[in-house]
Amino acid sequence: MPIIKAVNGKEPQMGDNCFVAENATIVGDVILGDECSVWFNAVIRGDVNFIRMGNRVNIQDGAVIHCTYQKHPTNIGDNVSIGHNAIVHGCIIHDNVLIGMGAIVMDNCVVESNSIIAAGAVVTQNTHVASGCIYAGVPAKKVKDISQELISGEIDRIAANYVMYSGWFKE
Repeated sequence: MPIIKAVNGKEPQMGDNCFVAENATIVGDVILGDECSVWFNAVIRGDVNFIRMGNRVNIQDGAVIHCTYQKHPTNIGDNVSIGHNAIVHGCIIHDNVLIGMGAIVMDNCVVESNSIIAAGAVVTQNTHVASGCIYAGVPAKKVKDISQELISGEIDRIAANYVMYSGWFKE
């Protein structure tokens, strides 16, 4: 059974058709939209501030979603993939975004729609990632613009695949 726990009177809420792995943890003021998935060893900690996620968000294995006490909640839009072992902390992630494996997005960052944060990138505090860009490196910097093919070929495909994968675990 996953750990789904109220903190300070706030209990996690989930939309329709969500999947939460048996060893995932979701605590506190967390709201997930429809068709979201939270994979093995992922942690979503809404204890010190709130976390909001849209529809078709996948939080992959080992990822951590947290926020900053009395300063920065975490807001994640629709159709977002948070890669294995990524950390998303006190920031805003708009729609149609891919956060690569092991990437870190820090406090008060904004990642606009149709963007990719490359695997292993560190998006430092207060960074604004413009729509349609790929950011990579430590610290993360813009490396190129995204083509429409990459948006549908990677961002959309991965989000759709995770909805499909989660169905395998509900049978």
